[in-house]
Formats: sequence, C-alpha cells, structure tokens
Amino acid sequence: MDFKIVSVDSFIIYFGDFIDEKIALEIKKAYFCIKKLNLEGIIEIIPSYTSIFITFDIFKYDFETLKDLIKQNINLQIDENFEEKIVEIDVYYGTEVGFDLEYLSSKTTLSIEEIIKIHTNKLYDVYAIGFLPGFAYLAKVDEKIAFPRLSTPRKIVPKGSVAIADFQTAIYPQQSPGGWNIIGKTTFELFDKKLENLSPLNVGDKVKFNPISKEEFLVQGGVL
Repeated sequence: MDFKIVSVDSFIIYFGDFIDEKIALEIKKAYFCIKKLNLEGIIEIIPSYTSIFITFDIFKYDFETLKDLIKQNINLQIDENFEEKIVEIDVYYGTEVGFDLEYLSSKTTLSIEEIIKIHTNKLYDVYAIGFLPGFAYLAKVDEKIAFPRLSTPRKIVPKGSVAIADFQTAIYPQQSPGGWNIIGKTTFELFDKKLENLSPLNVGDKVKFNPISKEEFLVQGGVL
C-alpha cells in the first residue's frame, strides 16, 4: 500500500498500477476494513481500479494520524466471507442501437454474432463508479474484442448504451457525450438517487450480460 496526499483533506491509497483481479480483491478487503472502522471524521471513501480515494475532516484528523490508523486496521489477509452479488442485465445487440458493431466486426475480423457471444460469455467485475452518477466501470473485456476509444467522441450517446473502451465495458446511465464503442442497449436503470452511491451496482459486484431479441427489448420498454 502506498499513501499519497492529494490535498489538505484527501489522499489516495494505491495497491498497484494495472487492472488485476488480485488487486481488486485487496481493494475490496481494504475498503471493507476502512468502512468497518466507522470513523466519523471520514467524509468519503471511493474505491477504484487500483486505489482508494479518501477525504476527511481536517478538524478531526491530520494526514499522518489517519494514515497510521488506517494502516493498522487494514488486513489484506482477512478471510471474510464476502457476499458475491451477480447482477444480470439484458442487452439487445442490434445494429440499430449498437452503432459500432459493424465497425468492430470489420476491424477484428469477428462476426457480429461472435462479438456478442464473447461479450456475454463472462462475468465482469465492477471496479469503479464514476464519470456520471451510476456509470460503472466493468472489466476485463476479452482481448479479442478490446478496442480503443473513438478518435472523435459522439456528442450524444443514448441512455442505456452498452459500450467497450480498451479492456473496459460499461453502460451509459443517461444520455451524454461519450467516446466508447457502442455495441448494444439495455433498459436496466443504472441511476437511482435513493441509493447511497446512486447505482444498484457497487464496487465488488459482478455483472452478467444476457443477449435478448429486439422484441424482448421493446417489450421491456426499450427505444430504438
């Protein structure tokens, strides 16, 4: 663990510098330990791919005191029985909504059907929530369909668009600009202001994408 000061009231704990399941598990354990302390002076704890960002009340703690307290209480050997939540999300992978499917197919030499099968054939870990409220960064995408961001981002990406950028995949929780490759669309709601982190997905959860037909998508309230 490497503690780095960000500002007078915040710091980051680094666990590595690349996307990795072992690092993700360490972050999950550390996040659990910090939350379990239930310290009144900690304002925000934000886990990400390789780090945990913490903001704190400077009238209750200074950096060194809080750093020592957290280091003493993080146990990466903890054998806690973490509940694994798998969230299943239906996706329509049609070219009407998957704007970049044909382009990815031509660049990867895979058929659209093969791209869909590869994308839906695994569980994705939720590594971080950010960019937009409810925007969950999921990884890792199979290297066969991993593809760089668009050179020119779109001004408008429809709500519910399922996308790929490099080894990450995600769902746009609302209409917004974006530069990820769009391969499908879902009616699954990613933003809920009643929830603590504004999303039904939390860091540490897993996501399974299920391919559905156009008819099923429309019955669910989907818009082409």
